[in-house]
Amino acid sequence: MTLRVGVVGATGRMGTLVCRLLADAEDFELGAAIDSSSGLSGLADSDLIVDVSVPAASPGVVDFAVDHAINILVGTSGWSSDRLANVEAKLAAVPDVGVIVVPNFSLGSVIATRLAAIGARYFDSIEIVESHGPTKIDSPSGTAVRTAELMENARRNKGNVDAPHADQRARGQLVDGIPIHSVRLRGVVARQEVHFGGEGETVTISHDTVSSAAYESGIMLALRSLESARGLTVGLDSLLGLDYLDRPGT
Repeated sequence: MTLRVGVVGATGRMGTLVCRLLADAEDFELGAAIDSSSGLSGLADSDLIVDVSVPAASPGVVDFAVDHAINILVGTSGWSSDRLANVEAKLAAVPDVGVIVVPNFSLGSVIATRLAAIGARYFDSIEIVESHGPTKIDSPSGTAVRTAELMENARRNKGNVDAPHADQRARGQLVDGIPIHSVRLRGVVARQEVHFGGEGETVTISHDTVSSAAYESGIMLALRSLESARGLTVGLDSLLGLDYLDRPGT
C-alpha cells in the first residue's frame, strides 16, 4: 500500500530533500506540499505528515496532525523539553496517534551524541560547540539541546557540570547546566563538538555533516516507523535500538 505524505516546509532545504525521497520511494507518495504561503487544510487527506518547517510554526503543525488523528514526523528544531511535555500530555487523550520528533536524521550524529552521554558520566567539565550555516534560524541547534539533555540524564546524581562564569554572555547558553556555543558561518553544513576536560587530559567527540546525503537513511527509517508509531518518540535512538543506554547500569 502506498501512503500519502503531506510535507510542511516543502520548499526549504530539508523539505526539498524529503519530497525527493518520497518521489523515489515505492511505498510513499507526496500527498501535499505545504509552504509558508499555504494553509494546513491541504494536509487533511494525508496518511502521514512530515514537518520540516520553522520553530515558530512547528507546534501548530503538530497540533493539526494530532487533532486530525494523523501521525507526524517532526524534523524541525526548537523542540524543548517543555514543548515535548505538552505534546506528550495531548497524546494521552489520543493513544492511537504517534508523533516522532527527530533533532537530527544523521546516523553519525546520533551515535556521537550517545557517546557524549557516556562521557558525561566521567567528566564534570563539559562544553558543546555547534556550527551551522548562516541561514539556520534557531540557536542552539536541536541536536545540541538533545545532546545536553541526554548528558544531564546520564549524569544522574553526579551534581552540576563545572561551568564557571556562566553569567557572562560569551560563555554560551546553559542547557541543563551545560554551556552551548553556536557558530553560524558560511561554508558550514553542520558540525558539533562536545568537549570534556579532566585532570591532565581532554576528550573531544565531534561529528561533521558534509552533505545532506547524511540525512537520507534516517529520514526513511523514521518515515517507515511512523505508521505504527504511538505516543511520543524523540530521536532516532529508539528506532536504532540505542535507547537501551538510558537504562540504569548501562
